[in-house]
Amino acid sequence: MSADTPTGPPAGNGGSGYARFVLRRLVASVITLFGITIVSFGISVLVPVRAETVNLSQQALANPEVVAAFRAKFGLDLPIWEQYLRYLGGLLHGDLGLSQQTGNPVSTDLANYAPATLELVVYATLMSLVAGVVFGIIAAAMRNRWPDHLARIVSLVGVSLPTYWLALVGSTLFFRQLGWLPGSGRLDATMMPPPRVTGFYTVDSLLAGQFDVFQSAVAHLVLPASILAISTLGMILRFTRSSVLDGLGTDAVKAAKVKGLPTHRVLMRYGVRMASSPIITVAALSFGFLLAATVYVEQIFSWGGMGQYAYRASTNLDLSAITGISVVVAVIFLLVNFLADLLASAFDPRIRLQ
Repeated sequence: MSADTPTGPPAGNGGSGYARFVLRRLVASVITLFGITIVSFGISVLVPVRAETVNLSQQALANPEVVAAFRAKFGLDLPIWEQYLRYLGGLLHGDLGLSQQTGNPVSTDLANYAPATLELVVYATLMSLVAGVVFGIIAAAMRNRWPDHLARIVSLVGVSLPTYWLALVGSTLFFRQLGWLPGSGRLDATMMPPPRVTGFYTVDSLLAGQFDVFQSAVAHLVLPASILAISTLGMILRFTRSSVLDGLGTDAVKAAKVKGLPTHRVLMRYGVRMASSPIITVAALSFGFLLAATVYVEQIFSWGGMGQYAYRASTNLDLSAITGISVVVAVIFLLVNFLADLLASAFDPRIRLQ
């Protein structure tokens, strides 16, 4: 066997094994999503505060007919199990209910807010992934030397500092004191959003040829995306370092070194290639973490995404919006993890046997 070929157990019986792998992942995702709907709905109905006390005025609360009409409109007068079945039936038809806060369908609200959050999270994930993988590989290649020690310190700081604290410090330093970067919103106040295609201002502005809008969108992205990236940088860096070191410790690497392969070739062919699957997995987990962390960042930077919508929904006890956000975020997270599993299995066919 050539020293250039990574070793490992066989992947299984070809296409049928891969089909079973995909089917298992799909079934697991559906079961997980079903459990999430139960948990999110259960939490929303167990809140001790009645929704009408938050959403109606004192004068309206004094009128029993108005209160009854409000509860009937949102199905709050039904038994809990019937409320859940009604909600689940709506989900199967793409209906997330009506927002008690805006009066609009929750699906319509989320269609407006989700692109802003996804744009922020996608860029933050890419930033943390690129930096974490590069510095993780360097740390593994220079194990127990100063770059490795520096990488460990950076990773420890990254996982230790709270995201909301980083957002406050970053906004105060780079916007209020130094004035290097914009501090709020997705565009300058004098600019109009580009024609909507994807909802990503950076993409839509390029499609429309509005390069000044693109520059403004990028400038507004830098600070909040960097802060989010720092929160997951440490995790990706440490995971990359550990995975690359595991790859460099295999018998195939020892054989390659005996045959005189250059160090950089051994590092990339064995260390990095064998670490690709774990890195993809941790990148998907980071994406899910950042979806939750945007609540703090969007509030501080007035980003206008799902984070702000979720905050207002929770403070106003908007039950339909709360459960709708939970389900949508869960669907996004499960989809990202499903795609990550497929991509990871391409790098390491042994995953299909799990």
